[in-house]
Amino acid sequence: MDASFLGMKFAAAKPYADYVRTGTAEQQRRWQAVYDAARLTPEQARLLGTFSRQMKILVVSGVWCGDCIEQLPLLQRIAEGSERIDVRYLDRDEHKDLSSGVRICGGDRVPVALFLAEDNELCSIFGDRTLSRYRALAARQLGPACSTGLVVPAERELAATLQDWLDETERVQLMLRLSGRLRQKHRD
Repeated sequence: MDASFLGMKFAAAKPYADYVRTGTAEQQRRWQAVYDAARLTPEQARLLGTFSRQMKILVVSGVWCGDCIEQLPLLQRIAEGSERIDVRYLDRDEHKDLSSGVRICGGDRVPVALFLAEDNELCSIFGDRTLSRYRALAARQLGPACSTGLVVPAERELAATLQDWLDETERVQLMLRLSGRLRQKHRD
């Protein structure tokens, strides 16, 4: 996956609202319920305000996927907290040429977020569930299962999952800020 391929995929991807509108009315309702429940803390908003490097996040998703419904509105809230973050969404099944290259644990899992530099260089791949999300699921059940996205996660779980996504976003922002290549380009 080179920068040219990733740039092409990013250009083909949809902004959040357009992506969510590809779902059924019920799917859209579920996405909206989680989005409405998600809130950045003042500290998180301040942190996002310090970001100085442009970054792109390309998300391989499924509008039908419970894990996507329960996590990606959180990522959207993070993106809305910084003018430096541009998030776009692709359907996993419509973009097999990308999704087959980001398989997790031997499967076509979603969501998978590809964190990119401003020039589409790959910085990180993050997914399918955050650590907080796995902890919450393990506490409720052990064994194979798939989230339904029927119910908004509890406030504490939602906040912890949002923080996990923010931590990875901050990690990549710091990577970009400290990149010798980008520091030379921006003369900072």
